[in-house]
Formats: sequence, structure tokens, C-alpha cells
Amino acid sequence: MASLTSAKRIVVKIGSALLVDRTTGELKRDWLVGLAQDVAWLKSNGTDVVLVSSGSIALGRRVLKLPQTDLPLEQSQAAAAVGQIRLARAYEEVLTPHAITTAQVLVTLEDSANRRRYLNSRATLEQLLSLGVVPIVNENDTVATDEIRYGDNDRLAAQVALTTGADQLILLSDVDGFYSDNPNINPDAHRYDIIDEITSDIESMAGDGVSGLSKGGMITKLMAAKTATSGGCAMAITEGSALRPLMALENGANATWFTAQVTPQLARKRWISSMKPQGALILDDGACMALTKGKSLLPAGVSAVQGVFERGDPVELLTANGRKLGQGLAGYPSDEAVKIKGRHTRDIEPLLGYSGRNALIHRDDMAL
Repeated sequence: MASLTSAKRIVVKIGSALLVDRTTGELKRDWLVGLAQDVAWLKSNGTDVVLVSSGSIALGRRVLKLPQTDLPLEQSQAAAAVGQIRLARAYEEVLTPHAITTAQVLVTLEDSANRRRYLNSRATLEQLLSLGVVPIVNENDTVATDEIRYGDNDRLAAQVALTTGADQLILLSDVDGFYSDNPNINPDAHRYDIIDEITSDIESMAGDGVSGLSKGGMITKLMAAKTATSGGCAMAITEGSALRPLMALENGANATWFTAQVTPQLARKRWISSMKPQGALILDDGACMALTKGKSLLPAGVSAVQGVFERGDPVELLTANGRKLGQGLAGYPSDEAVKIKGRHTRDIEPLLGYSGRNALIHRDDMAL
């Protein structure tokens, strides 16, 4: 079994039922205090932590005195707007005693589907984590409609894990793992400790709708596992009601671990390499040497720009004689890249009219 303390970065998904009492609509503060202790414990071991938390609608509907039934979209969004501020405040209150700073990050499906938004989200989360902050991520329910929704925080958490390059994703759930059948119906159903490959047989055990048409609980968890492990992130499903749920998992609580066969870094490099390039950057000898030493690509090392591309599009990296070094995700659109090529980073703001990023392609967005 994987040890949480061995991970450099962990994403933890928290469902509404763990946070909010379904009868009263009140926050389960004792449970949240225990979770905060777990977060502090992980951070004391040098592990970055990102929390993907449901609960805003559940908290908001009580304040607005809305019924405990499926709500129309407008009422759900109103409840989310009211509840989100309370949810963020609750996390801040339980983590501040541990000297942990929190940040609220609200996203939609478009933020990962659009490469420019994806890079912006990645850069923001990376900066927060580098400053020791614990981001609290949730779907932006106040603006998201069906066509731009994840629809469930299992898949959102998996995408956040990929965006941040996490080693592990922990789904705190109402079940203690993945079973061969519904254990509430079939007493002979058995729980898997480890799943190394998500086969068609495993998919069939989750029930109908593995294609994504269904919103069944275990189906979405399996979809999250496929997303996470393909990006080099191991994932665990475990029952989360214990007052120290992450410590309980570390100490051997029932769980199913889905293993990843590659590291997050290698998976990301493969993803970047697999894209169809939209243009090319011609590099001088100094830039080629710097890239082979693990450096980012600065504008000064670019002698020519080919093609038309937007920020976040994949572009080839070519030597002066046309040999391909690799490719990466452009930090600037092609028209701006043309203006700053060959120039020092201090010239970026005078040339573009705004203070941009130093790198034309960051080393984390590059595959050689």
C-alpha cells in the first residue's frame, strides 16, 4: 500500500455528506477540525496538499431555506454563492491554528479543456503551493451550466491532480473501496486492495454507464481513476467519516488503490509530445544547450517564429539547421512571440505593453 508521507503532492476530494449534516444542514465542524490536523501532519512531512471540496450548495440551501430536494439551476447557483463563502471561511478557521494559509480556487470544465485557461490555472495553483498555501478547489457552480460542468467532484479532483502534477489522489467517500459488486445487495461482493489496470471486467463491476452517460457514484470514481492513473497519479478510494481520515488511511484503513505505471512528470511529457504542433520556434545554439540542461526557453534564445498559434498551443523546438529537439506549450501567442524573439526578458513589458512571463516556454511545459 502507498504511504501518504512518501508523496510530494496529494489532492484530497471531500464529499458533501462528510462535511454537512444532511438532516440539519449544519457543518460537521469536529470532522473538519480532524481533517485540518491531517493536512497539518502531511505538510509537516513536506507534502503539498490540495483540497477539492464539495459542500457549498448544501450549506447555502440551509441559509436560504431552500428544500432538501433537487433544485432548479438558478436556485442551485444561488445556494452555491451563499454557501461557498461559508465553506471557505470554515476551512480558513480550522487551518489557521496550524499556521496554514488557505486560498479559494473556483474552476469549470472549460478551465481544463481550454489550453490557455489550463496553463493559467496550473500557474496559479503552482504559485500557491510554492508559497505553502493549501488551495481549496471547487466547481464554480455560480456560473457553470451543464455544458461547462464537470458534474461531480470525483472527476474534478482527478483533473486537479493532473493539473498540479500530484503523486496521489485520495477520494474520501461513503464506501471503503472498489467492490466486485454492490456490497449492500450482494453479500459475496469483495473489495479490491489494489487495482493495477482498469480492465473491461473492472469497468463492468462499476455498473452501467462507464462511458460517462451515468452519474452513478462508483462509475464516476472509476472514471476519475482512469484520468488520474493515465497522468501518473495513484488514486485511493476510502471511507472518510473517521475524525482523522487521512491518518486512518495511513494506518491501514480499508481502501482500494489504483496504481500508476509512470510518474506524473513522464506522463505529462508524453502528453505534450503526442500533440499536433501548431507552429515552430527556431533556437540558437545557446538556447539548445540550455534546454538540454533543464532550463526554460527564454525569448533571447529564439531566432525565428513559424506558424500561427495561441498561448497554450503545442509548438516544435527546432535547431538552426531544422533538427527537432522536442516540443512544448507556448507561453505567448505567435504574434507576441515574434515581437519578443531574440530580446532580453526586461524588454518584454516595453514591447508588449504588459509584464509577461519570463519564459517563452517553461521547462515544465516542454518535452525534449
